[in-house]
Amino acid sequence: MNTSAKPSQPSCFHCGEAVTEGERWTAIIDGQPQPMCCPGCKAIAETIVASGLKDYYRHRTELPDVSPAVFDNNNVEARETLLFYDSDALQKQFVGRDGDAAEATFIIEGISCAACSWLIEHRMAQLPGVEQALLNLSSHRLFLRWRPADIKVSSLIEALLRLGYKATPFSATSQEESRLKENKVAIRRMALAGFGMMQIMMMAIPTYADMTVEGEMFLRLAQMILAIPVILYSGAPFFRAAVRDIQARHLTMDVPVSLAIMLAFLASIWSTFNQGVEVYYSEICMFIFFLLVGRYFEMRARHRMSRAGNNLLTLLPNLALRVENGDDVLIASTDINVGDILRVKPGQAIAADGIVLEGRSSVDEAALTGEYMPVGKKVGDTLIGGTMNVESPLLMQVTATGADAQLSTIMRLLDRAQQAKPRAALIADRVASYFVLAVLLVSLAVFLFWLPDGVEKAFFIALSVLVVTCPCALALATPTALTAATAAMRERGLLISKSHVLETLPQINRVVFDKTGTLTQGRLTLERVVPLADLSETELLSLAAGLEKYSTHPIARAFSGIDAAQVSQPEQISGQGIQGQWQGLTVRLGRADFAWSQPITAPDTAGQWLLLASDQQPLGWIQLNDSLRRSAFTVVKGLQQRGIAVSLLTGDPGESGPRVAAELGISDVRAGMTPSDKLAAVNTWQQAGEKVMMVGDGINDVPVLAGADLSLAVNEASDLAKTNADTLLTNGQLEVLLQSLDTGRKTRRIITQNHAWAIGYNLLALPAAASGLVEPWQAAIGMSLSSVLVVANAMRLLWLQAIPTKEH
Repeated sequence: MNTSAKPSQPSCFHCGEAVTEGERWTAIIDGQPQPMCCPGCKAIAETIVASGLKDYYRHRTELPDVSPAVFDNNNVEARETLLFYDSDALQKQFVGRDGDAAEATFIIEGISCAACSWLIEHRMAQLPGVEQALLNLSSHRLFLRWRPADIKVSSLIEALLRLGYKATPFSATSQEESRLKENKVAIRRMALAGFGMMQIMMMAIPTYADMTVEGEMFLRLAQMILAIPVILYSGAPFFRAAVRDIQARHLTMDVPVSLAIMLAFLASIWSTFNQGVEVYYSEICMFIFFLLVGRYFEMRARHRMSRAGNNLLTLLPNLALRVENGDDVLIASTDINVGDILRVKPGQAIAADGIVLEGRSSVDEAALTGEYMPVGKKVGDTLIGGTMNVESPLLMQVTATGADAQLSTIMRLLDRAQQAKPRAALIADRVASYFVLAVLLVSLAVFLFWLPDGVEKAFFIALSVLVVTCPCALALATPTALTAATAAMRERGLLISKSHVLETLPQINRVVFDKTGTLTQGRLTLERVVPLADLSETELLSLAAGLEKYSTHPIARAFSGIDAAQVSQPEQISGQGIQGQWQGLTVRLGRADFAWSQPITAPDTAGQWLLLASDQQPLGWIQLNDSLRRSAFTVVKGLQQRGIAVSLLTGDPGESGPRVAAELGISDVRAGMTPSDKLAAVNTWQQAGEKVMMVGDGINDVPVLAGADLSLAVNEASDLAKTNADTLLTNGQLEVLLQSLDTGRKTRRIITQNHAWAIGYNLLALPAAASGLVEPWQAAIGMSLSSVLVVANAMRLLWLQAIPTKEH
């Protein structure tokens, strides 16, 4: 049995993960046996092929998530959990009715490319009773319409699980509804401005030819009528902001923008009715349209970051079992009150914070701590809402719900972190404020200078100065680049949650990794078997699988798919292991002191060793270990090629850390380090003048994440680690780190280019306009083009090429 993932090893045909156990699992696809890394991928691949959807493997452009959702037919608890979705009480929260049909939207986890959308839509459409299945690839929302008489909600979710995707009912919160409304209004404003701009420009073209006075008057009136709704509706945000800024005595670009729009519009009306030389209706609409486009991109990025934080709330279950007068009553989670007694069955999520009143079990707290091993809980221990009960039933008393719960506290911390503005944006705001004041004063001075030549001439020259020097390009230079870079990185799988990230990225010259859950996957796989009696490795694994198939502990997943021996009377001992009867013997698997009463030493210290023993003798050791992420090799090599030093700091005192470092080519490795040791090492590098980036996942990494110049939490990290990290990896692909470093450098170059253009344009345009050489319509076009150039330059960041994932 191999001990680690190496680049030369075959990859799983379904997920691309390294196959570490030869050809133990294969699936027949297009008549050819394809290697699979685990029984879960094998089951999913066989489901896809059996459904006649094997074209998925030809269409897909990216690999699915490393840890796909798997539905185990033998897992009774998992099936009972799905049946909750068939209850009327729960369906009231997310299922709508339309005659005999039902409709609902689900959030789908595990989608990686357009082929996933194709697979899900086609598979769901095959199910009896499903009338419509539409998947939004950008929001990962699946809309389903079905006949409840023919198929149940639990069957729909189970079908998705069998494809490897986890489905959660979507119910828009008030915040989500507010975002949707804001998005719709922004699109309507842009659409109206764009439509008005095009129509008015078409009407303006004939006026440049020889026309009768009546004809030109008619077209100018038509343009004026079309421009009114654009100004009043599409331009309303600028007017409201200008009024607010004047009241707050803080000048922003909304003030000259609003002033320029209104003065240009009034001047155009005057020209329309007095046969003036020019009207500026099309330029006004163009001006408004391009400004709205820039603000729309900024709003979308803000919404995406907020939505990522709200996903934490999906950890809380929708239903709970409240104990009333000795009976279990199914209630909605929103009805839970402090002091209630709840029963939590194995495999169910804990609905609120509380303490254990009765029972002993293990709780999976990976969502909060990042630790993949469950934590033992006994009477008096605290439970956190959103975590998962693993082994045995628990009776708990609720101590906190709603805003007082720990999950809500974490969300508030995330929201606060996302409110901060980048330092570059703050500087740009401050500069723009002074620039706005200068523009207004210069325009007034120009008006007074030309006043002796007549009010009309002075007005139009001053208007030209006001429009041409409007600091839109300067104000957009930094925010659009930062917004585009943030959006691009979000699409690639990196969520930026702090304001200084893009400014610090180009300065990084050392990246420090944690080991478990960061460079490794954080899940157990079989590594080695050491027989101690007459049983072979295969017989030992079969016997171990026979015991573990009755267990809900995460260790049992390492044995799934192995032919299990017949074991009777299984009994799981919390925190110890599992025992049962086999061929008249009592056999135990778990901790050494549980499986065998005599002292016995494991073969070596690396990995986690389980002892399998009968009541007569030890039978064998089984080693479990954590394998490397498939992207670990690429990211370490890429960092070294960029001249960035790489270090590995791990709290694991064994040989695992040096072994992982040797495989990845990391020369600086330090094992057995406490959180304070890690922080001290980072501080030492910082004192030597280095800019350090820390990549980690668990609570033990929180101090060093906070102390590093820049920090990144991987997607499986604890929420506390995510809260303290500057960036979050959302897709599990460490290669995104390389792209983020390149994006940081490119963003800095683009901001410099934008500032140079905005300042240079104003320095050239101002003297020309003040001299009366620029007509107002020319000023409007020049200012709009200046803003468009800045926005277009920033948009280049959206076209970043993704780093290809490992071929399969």
